[in-house]
Parts: sequence; C-alpha cells; structure tokens
Amino acid sequence: MGRTASYDRDAVLHAAMELFWARGYHATSLKDLEGALDMRPGSIYSAFGSKEALFRAALDRYARAGRAALDETMAREGSPIAGLAAHVRMLGHAARKPAPSRACMLVKTLLETPRDAPELRQAVEDMMRETETAFAEAFRAARDKGEIAPDADPEHLAARLQASIFGLRAYAQRTDAVDRVERIAEDIARDIESLRR
Repeated sequence: MGRTASYDRDAVLHAAMELFWARGYHATSLKDLEGALDMRPGSIYSAFGSKEALFRAALDRYARAGRAALDETMAREGSPIAGLAAHVRMLGHAARKPAPSRACMLVKTLLETPRDAPELRQAVEDMMRETETAFAEAFRAARDKGEIAPDADPEHLAARLQASIFGLRAYAQRTDAVDRVERIAEDIARDIESLRR
C-alpha cells in the first residue's frame, strides 16, 4: 500500500505562495521554505520535485485566485463594462488590505525572471495572456451588446487595460502610494466606463 502525504497540499501551496510573493523566487532560499512550510528539504523535493516546480505551483495558485476574483466580479455586475470597472476598483481597494506584497506576483516574477529561465518566463507570460484574453472577451461581449462602439478593438483595449493594471500594481509597492492607488484605480475604472456609447 502506498504512503499517503502527511501534509496539507493546499496549505503548503498557500504558505509557499505568500513567501514567494513577498520575497520573489531568487531571494527565497530552501531554508526559508523549510521554515514557512514546516517541511524538511527531502519532503519538499519529494512532494514537488524542485524549488522551481513548487514556485510554479504557487504561482499558478495565485493566478487562479486572481482569475476567480475577476470571474466573480464579472458575474455579479450588470454588464461587461461595469464588471471590468468594478474589477479595477477592487484592485485599488486591495492596496489597503494586508498582503505579502502590494505588487502583483506575476509582474514581480516577470521582472525578476532572466531570459535564461525560459520555461518559468513562458509560464508567467501564459498566465498573463489568460487574463488579457479574459479582458478581451469582456470587451468583445460589450461590443456585441452595443455597449461600446462597433469599431472598438477588444484585443487592444484588453492589452491597454492589462498594462494599466500592472502599472497600478507595481506603483502600489511604494510605501507612500496607498491613497494614490485608489484614486488612480478610480481613474482607470472611469476610463473604462467612458467607452460606453
């Protein structure tokens, strides 16, 4: 009979995600992981295969949580444009909540990942593309419903929105930025709402 894992995988991934999100991949040592996860190195490698594989699993958890929050907001609001604007406002308010970092974990990872780690870089870019695709689908739905102009370009609007959000989340890392982040998020949300016909 096979041995069952003696750890809670979800709890371990959550702890790993918070540590990597706070410190970044390269600044997080195996010793740091041992302490945060309450696991010995052999157990970490047995469960995940490598530090990079653990990081990718934690990053995937972060990306899935972000996408679930977006989906929930889009479903709750009355229209695609209202949903996107509400999502941006939620990100602006998030700067006041306790978190390992106010910057987006995906942005931090992209900026710190060298080109000589192509698989990790590709994984991060794929996660970013998935979010941008979700934005494009929302803008396309808004166009199809006549909420925005018929000649609006959903892909361009999605790329612009993602760039704005990433800039916002990077700016939020500043110690004096909390109040400004909410105001800037409100500006971005109003820019989205101004697309309505």
